[in-house]
Amino acid sequence: MYINQLEKRQTANNCIQMVFLGMVPYEEGLTIQEKLVALRQKEKIEDVLLLLEHPPVITVGRRGKQSNILLSPDELTARGVKVYYVDRGGDVTYHGPGQIVGYPILNLKQYGKDIRSFVWNVEEVFIQLLKKEYGIAAGRNLEYRGVWVKDEKITSIGFAIKQWVTKHGFAFNVNTNLEHFKWIHPCGITDCSMTSLEKILGYKQDMTKVMRQVASYFGEIFQTDYRFVDKHELDNWLKEA
Repeated sequence: MYINQLEKRQTANNCIQMVFLGMVPYEEGLTIQEKLVALRQKEKIEDVLLLLEHPPVITVGRRGKQSNILLSPDELTARGVKVYYVDRGGDVTYHGPGQIVGYPILNLKQYGKDIRSFVWNVEEVFIQLLKKEYGIAAGRNLEYRGVWVKDEKITSIGFAIKQWVTKHGFAFNVNTNLEHFKWIHPCGITDCSMTSLEKILGYKQDMTKVMRQVASYFGEIFQTDYRFVDKHELDNWLKEA
């Protein structure tokens, strides 16, 4: 059972810097995040949304349980899959090719210091995108965060917030290999069924097109301007960290 209700949004007078990174190893992506979070906390940069893909990897949040990883260490090693224990909320999740991973590095002082509304609005990005671009009815589950299509989860969400700056983010299944979710209990839910745009529509999607849609709807839902930033500009920021 899911709900779909738009909550009043805060308006921010800033511009989100959208960065498409392509395929990035998880550890490299985490390092980039940490540097950008430190810069945002010092107000040396504006808000940033990193959009990327990861090679197959499992991450475990603060409430995560080892028992929710269903493969043995040897089986994970054989598949070349590493496990990372991170400081986000939530339990166990999977990242892999064909999945759009987004890391919003936002200063919530610009959004009324309202964590609940922030998470709600991130979910709303995908509810509106799926409805308006693909005619897919999606919503929220009464028990679990994220975005659901009927009883199947299409977007997972987990954040950490340090000095009002957000870290970690969302994972939107576009062309994701859903068989890989059998390696875990996604989000610690033993009977969780995952879905993707490819599964619902019956054919693979253009990842760049969908990433641009995510960027557009993120700006719309958070009611901010946004601009695309290339890797050269990102590298210049990171040199300051």
